[in-house]
Amino acid sequence: MTKLQNRHKWRGFSSAQIIILGFMAAILLGTVLLMLPFATADGKGASFADALFTATSATCVTGLIVQDTATYWSAFGKIVIITMIQVGGMGFITFAMAIATISGRKIGFKQRSLMQDSISAHQVGGIVKFTGFIIKATAVVELTGAALLSPIFIKEHGVIKGIGYGIFHSVSAFCNAGFDLMGHKEKFSSLTYYVDNPLLNIVIMLLITLGGLGFLTWQDVISNKFHFKKYKMQTKVIIVTSLILLFVPAALFFAFDFTDLPMKERILGSLFMSVTARTAGFNTLSFDLLSGAGMALMIGLMLVGGSPGSTAGGMKTTTLAALFSNMLSVFRRRESTQFFGRRLEDDAIKNAATILTMYLTLFLVGGCIISMVDGLPMGDCLFETASAVGTVGVTTGITPNLSLVSRGILVLLMYLGRVGGLTLIFATVTENSDKYSKLPKEKLTIG
Repeated sequence: MTKLQNRHKWRGFSSAQIIILGFMAAILLGTVLLMLPFATADGKGASFADALFTATSATCVTGLIVQDTATYWSAFGKIVIITMIQVGGMGFITFAMAIATISGRKIGFKQRSLMQDSISAHQVGGIVKFTGFIIKATAVVELTGAALLSPIFIKEHGVIKGIGYGIFHSVSAFCNAGFDLMGHKEKFSSLTYYVDNPLLNIVIMLLITLGGLGFLTWQDVISNKFHFKKYKMQTKVIIVTSLILLFVPAALFFAFDFTDLPMKERILGSLFMSVTARTAGFNTLSFDLLSGAGMALMIGLMLVGGSPGSTAGGMKTTTLAALFSNMLSVFRRRESTQFFGRRLEDDAIKNAATILTMYLTLFLVGGCIISMVDGLPMGDCLFETASAVGTVGVTTGITPNLSLVSRGILVLLMYLGRVGGLTLIFATVTENSDKYSKLPKEKLTIG
């Protein structure tokens, strides 16, 4: 949220406050709908705790669940879940703007500024047109994904149900949500039965990756085609960082964690594990196959997440890139942090350091509390909190058995992870008190 410092006011609320309240309203509405008797397969309705957890996970495109999606929820419940995933993936403000545009309502400057803040756009000019681009691009990608996935499911479930499965998993993958309907095979099994299916693996990975790159990156690439030098600095940083975070972890998983698998499954599984760790929530291989180092690598990838203005959560690729580049600038005794012949503003480094500190604090404190409350191994708890705050959704299997206190912590982490650290700060902190005056300066030894 690079522009939230402007704190555009709309009916007494800042942009950050509207974004936070909007996601909260969507979660509460989803909770109420999932508590209705006809939302569950048994016709009794979900408890408040289960409905709230599921609604939060869906709206925050996380994928952690306490009830198996395929077997527990009715057709209505599944429609509510996939709708919340779509709203959460595109963003509450984007969804509202799309409805306003379709209905013919005039979009004023304040609404445009709000949209700019919600998608981390660099300028307000052309924001309505860009909203249309987001809607069209989302529809094209999700429908293409559904068309490619549907034949796989039609073979198993027939035409109508197979198409429904194709649409559900396409939307879930593109929005980086990780919800699946594979519980009819085995509860909480995710996509483990398709580890050797190249088409499903490749389509799901492409959908996750495209959703995680961000719509601003899409627009830049489409405008400049394959002329890398013409891309904006942010686009270059996102593409390069994303490629590194895709292939380097995949190579490590391939070399050290899945050595006993057949070559086909080993290659697909390694790539899928690397992709899904970046906020997707699906898995084709059991996490029992991962070594301690592999689990630590997964946690790191989950915390990083996707890119700004995308369907993914996490600290974001640009945050990691800015901090790494700043480290290199210190090593090289440079006064400024640089990317592709451009200099970063000091505020960007401050924001990156703040976001890293916030995510690490939430991740560690949340893991410690869950471990103490439920008496679970610290490693499993940290994996769970990284998955929640990074809005990933993968789990070692402890989620359904957690206490209400621990579930409440995960709900909070999922929510904070989706709205973003800076959004929370700008929504709650008042204007700078040192705008016109500064305290005396004194040196502090670092390191």
